[in-house]
Amino acid sequence: MSTVCMPRLLASLLCCCAGLSSTPLWASASTPPQLFHVPIDFVLFGITLAGVALFHRHTLRVALIGLSAITAYKLIFSGFKTGHGLAGLTTHLEHEWVTLSNLLLLLVGFALLSRHFEKTRVAVTLPRFLPEGWRGAFVLLIAIFVLSSFLDNIAAAMIGGALAHQLFRAKVHIGYLAAIVAASNAGGAGSVIGDTTTTMMWIHGVSPLSVLEAYIAAGIALIVFGMPAAIQQHRHSPMLRHVRQHTQVDWTRLGIVVLILASALATNVVVNLYFPSQADHFPFIGVAVWLAMLSSVAVRRPDWEIVPEALRGSVFLLALVTAASMMPVEALPDASWSVTLGLGFVSAVFDNIPLTALALNQGGYDWGYLAYAVGFGGSMMWFGSSAGVALSNLYPETRSAIAWIRAGWHVTLAYAIGFGVLLAAHPWQPDVPH
Repeated sequence: MSTVCMPRLLASLLCCCAGLSSTPLWASASTPPQLFHVPIDFVLFGITLAGVALFHRHTLRVALIGLSAITAYKLIFSGFKTGHGLAGLTTHLEHEWVTLSNLLLLLVGFALLSRHFEKTRVAVTLPRFLPEGWRGAFVLLIAIFVLSSFLDNIAAAMIGGALAHQLFRAKVHIGYLAAIVAASNAGGAGSVIGDTTTTMMWIHGVSPLSVLEAYIAAGIALIVFGMPAAIQQHRHSPMLRHVRQHTQVDWTRLGIVVLILASALATNVVVNLYFPSQADHFPFIGVAVWLAMLSSVAVRRPDWEIVPEALRGSVFLLALVTAASMMPVEALPDASWSVTLGLGFVSAVFDNIPLTALALNQGGYDWGYLAYAVGFGGSMMWFGSSAGVALSNLYPETRSAIAWIRAGWHVTLAYAIGFGVLLAAHPWQPDVPH
């Protein structure tokens, strides 16, 4: 069977599963319709994720088919958390539109920013400051980690990807790309302005000091995945060592990059410090990025040509995030370190934003553990985090789940070891209600 027919087969399978429920849940039952004791919503979502993993040349089509099947099933049979039928769907989307809008604006905006950064020619001058051999590739991962601690992890991953593209002559190993994503996610795990999930905790009243302990695990994880990934990259394509004699950095373009990043950072801090009640009502950060981008068009033209490809990758992620938000996850198991460890693995295939929201409502977690788990856990799969999806727009070869897991084995190992070290160094201490 040709790969072109595979999405059609997937669509047929999704329709069959969606049709297993013969009567509306909200008309006759108090529990969701199930298939082998699993709610059909999760069966449909699982088939969608399997399709994304298997048919990596058709990821957007698979995600849209899956979202359509899940939406149709919930419209006809089970209803939404916010109500039934079209009214329930409309209310649900009203609750999600800020998250989805921010993701869309940031993913496309930071794709343009990464091209701006690449054209600054800063990367060409870096070899004179980086160590030789695989250590230079490792230091680059450390720099991405640090950058992500105060910037959005999407921006850190995109800048890291742009640097790697030039430093390694466009020959970047998939294992190293996985490490770039992991470094950006790990760097944001202990900072309330470095990741969407930790920012959510901050908005809900969790002290920024409560998530700092995540850096114990994240720092260990950086060493565990960073060194093997750097060696992989060095063997695959060593870092460019010869600096061009008359390389001129485009300082104007670099200033635009700084302006865009500063706008995102300042907006994030100001909104969450002074207007936290409004953070869920408007995509402030995404709009700030685009205002800064558009204000500089007269000085340096962005590469608008990359927008269609960036949009395709963004719509893919939005489809998965929307589908995940429709899942009937009303509560998590009782909070414990073992449950939190499991949430990290779940985050590799399930959007970590609703997981974090449920954990905040439930309480009883050690927020540093949770920040590390849901923040870093998504690195284990290319579509498990927005940083991974953003980087896939620059490197389409990453869209093979099998290749990502095989080449990025060190990321999964690093997650487990980092969590173990955190457990030993800073025993589980559930925070008091915030």
